[in-house]
Amino acid sequence: MYLEKFFGDKSLCKFKNYITLYVTLYMDHDSYNDDEIRSILSLKKIAVVGMSKNENKAAHYVPRYLIDNGYDVIPVNPTTDEILNKKCYEKVSDIGSDVDIVDVFRPSDQVLPVIQEAIKKKPKVIWLQEGIHNPVAEELARKEGIKIVFNRCMLAEHMRLL
Repeated sequence: MYLEKFFGDKSLCKFKNYITLYVTLYMDHDSYNDDEIRSILSLKKIAVVGMSKNENKAAHYVPRYLIDNGYDVIPVNPTTDEILNKKCYEKVSDIGSDVDIVDVFRPSDQVLPVIQEAIKKKPKVIWLQEGIHNPVAEELARKEGIKIVFNRCMLAEHMRLL
């Protein structure tokens, strides 16, 4: 398993599986079917809001997995200049090129300003990682014609579907 490669043992992977089970049982996720998620995963330029330098955090190993699988990942984190040898931006609107997906690693109660900022970039998709859900913020994105994926992990979906 990909996570074991980074953590070296299965204990954290088992813990993540329990968290995944909890989130799956107690939190809704979007209504996209597998073909629609595959189509979204075919988009290759991803701004990752909240990307971390800490290799033990999902906000680090998920983007690293995406890079390893051919995605062009752009880190967005105002606390550092570089992550995984890539220039880090303070906010999504600072990125000089278009992005297909804005992938968000922020707590649900901090998502609204992130989505308001991301809307300015006009991505095709805003993806809220597993455990993240904010109906008000999601509706703002939908009103702008942006697809919104929530409570799903890009790594897990990629491994499951591609």
